[in-house]
Amino acid sequence: MSDFQDAAKNGLSTAELEAVLRQVGAERYHNRHPYHHRMVGGGMSKGELQAWALNRYCYQAVIPRKDAMILARATDPVFRAAWRKRIEDHDGDDGWSGGIARWLHLTTSLGLDAAAVKSERLALPATRFAVGAYFSFCANATLLEAVASSLTELFSPIIIGERVPAMLAKYDYVTEDTLAYFSRRPEQASRDSDFALDYVLRHGNTPERQQAVIDALVLKCDILWAMLNALQHAYQTGNIPPGAFRPEQAS
Repeated sequence: MSDFQDAAKNGLSTAELEAVLRQVGAERYHNRHPYHHRMVGGGMSKGELQAWALNRYCYQAVIPRKDAMILARATDPVFRAAWRKRIEDHDGDDGWSGGIARWLHLTTSLGLDAAAVKSERLALPATRFAVGAYFSFCANATLLEAVASSLTELFSPIIIGERVPAMLAKYDYVTEDTLAYFSRRPEQASRDSDFALDYVLRHGNTPERQQAVIDALVLKCDILWAMLNALQHAYQTGNIPPGAFRPEQAS
């Protein structure tokens, strides 16, 4: 597996930069994680799926907030017009008719209490730290780096294509209605990643900027990987930290 530290030291063409970014996803995206493999292989208990859904809610809920930070820093109105669609996708027209609401529906369909999920108080500490790190990065890095960190969406349709049919086939309590969140995501992710990739390839026009773009995507993959590491440590090996969700609580 590559570390990508010096990938752009000699400068890259547009095609070469895109190839490196796609290689980052091929090597580091979290569809390669053992926790994901266990999920799609049908080996998870319902409690493990509940823990995944509850913790992932923290990530879903921060997405429009980090996108608002990016939006506020963009001086180009064309960029803002395109980027604000991401917030609308997650919040909906009224705050609770978009992707976050559909993810909450996923959690309640798995038997979790909506108020407990929304409070995020039962999430793993590592989940909260990872999500906070992502928000902080998008708020404090350059606009180019923040945009580049969103390029994990290039690979989102891959993991959804693996996850959805497997969950429907392997877990008899999971239905298409449970997974309604995923019905719109491939199209949205493709639209958003096309825009972000074009932006990054146009503005990543020096070796330094290209390396920053690559590093930002590596960081984002690391954050998503760390979230699954935490779930695996807590719910497969039995190291659930004090105050975090325990499957028996939802029984």
